[in-house]
Amino acid sequence: MTEQTIPIPMRTLIDAATAVAAHAYAPYSGFRVGAALLLTTGEIVTGTNVENVSYGLTLCAERAALVQAVALYGPAIRVAAVAVVNLNQAASPPCGACRQVLAEFTEPDAPISFPAGQPGAVRAVTAPFSAILPYAFDMKL
Repeated sequence: MTEQTIPIPMRTLIDAATAVAAHAYAPYSGFRVGAALLLTTGEIVTGTNVENVSYGLTLCAERAALVQAVALYGPAIRVAAVAVVNLNQAASPPCGACRQVLAEFTEPDAPISFPAGQPGAVRAVTAPFSAILPYAFDMKL
């Protein structure tokens, strides 16, 4: 994974994810995250994190966006690109649960952009989705 110049379509996704992060419900951590998915149909779907006092019930932005995409367009959707941002200037790649859930619908070569690096030196990293979850659980026999 390397830092790259962000192409225009990914910039559009990053902007959409940034806008939706402002709507996060994060009264406990204050950590506001937004995600935007570009579907192979050209639709962009967003989601934000929704915390719960019982942290295990918190829904991450990436999964919120995916649930929204399935609700709007059905289970046959395919994700062509993903952007994740946070408003806290912190490194925040998708968590393991989000990576596995996204893997169910995301093309392996789909670009994914997320904040990475050290605090104070956060930068957007863009990589193929397969690079962030090389050994996804798979039920194909």
